[in-house]
Amino acid sequence: MADDHKIKVAIVGYGVIGSRTATAIRLQSDMILSGVADVATDWRIAQIISQGIPLFAATAEASAAMEAAGLPTNGLLTDLVESSDIIVDCTPKHRGAENAELYRKLKRPFIVQGGEKHDVTGHSFVAESSYSSTIGRSATRVVSCNTTSIVRTLKTLKNAGLLKKARGTLMRRATDPWESHLGGIMNTLVPEPEVPSHQGPDARLVDPDLDVTTIAVRVPETLAHLHTWYVEMARAATKAAVLDALSQSSRILLIDSRTGLSAINVVKEWMAENGRRHANLYEVAIWRDLLTVDGTDLYFSYMVDNQAIVIPETIDAIRALAGNEQDPAVSIAKTNESLGVGDLVIPQWAVQKSLGHDG
Repeated sequence: MADDHKIKVAIVGYGVIGSRTATAIRLQSDMILSGVADVATDWRIAQIISQGIPLFAATAEASAAMEAAGLPTNGLLTDLVESSDIIVDCTPKHRGAENAELYRKLKRPFIVQGGEKHDVTGHSFVAESSYSSTIGRSATRVVSCNTTSIVRTLKTLKNAGLLKKARGTLMRRATDPWESHLGGIMNTLVPEPEVPSHQGPDARLVDPDLDVTTIAVRVPETLAHLHTWYVEMARAATKAAVLDALSQSSRILLIDSRTGLSAINVVKEWMAENGRRHANLYEVAIWRDLLTVDGTDLYFSYMVDNQAIVIPETIDAIRALAGNEQDPAVSIAKTNESLGVGDLVIPQWAVQKSLGHDG
């Protein structure tokens, strides 16, 4: 595909999500990374230069600081926005809402992340649920990592006619790993002050029919989030039927603790051994052997990689806003192939042994 037919995508904010989204964009055959805008002058921004990615300063003050640090820029944020088709804003919470005024003024479709309010765009995105409703819009919000996992898992159960209501407890990592020397909690657990926590209501912004309530607790680790769920099913079902329903989503990964994948640190190591950049786990990793069914009661646990799970969603949101691909299944398949989603090899002995107890 010639470059002039590719979607020109700008990244604003080169942190945990911005850097991973930039990498993913460069893997897409139908997209081109038009540049990155930021305000920092640290090692992350030097990486942009070393990779040959056009660097833009988000402010005039940042431009002066970058030039002083020997980081050549290609202009300001306005220049980047004007030269791009789609803007992906990955800036810290509330900054995206401020930047949205510029994107609208310059008439550029844009994406914000889950730290922003739904009202910033009036639309919230998870590819398997709201891709089609995104086509033709001027903006969308890719929901948070935890909300993404909730919509993926409960939507698959809903599609199979199994979901009545769901109640989940989220054990949330204290901070991102690369910032753990700056803050976070140690030797304690901190209940979030509101019940329900925001993820349940946020999931209903994507799919209003979900009957879901969440409680969250901050825990002293940085690798990932861990969820435990109780679901009242709409009808009695076997464990095999539930696993079959969950396996219909390409972005749910059924793992087995008996293979040694018994904790989130081991799963992250598995991602690294499989060559995933940053050891990214794009899928929701559900422990199939721990999943339990008792009549209409369903219990399961899963892992959420807070740094990676929204990356495939963001890529699909770009295609939906651009309108170049109308079929969500086609976009999801393209994104999955480029990121290696679906390529992981699950030890068959574990699957077979687990199936022996799935009835």
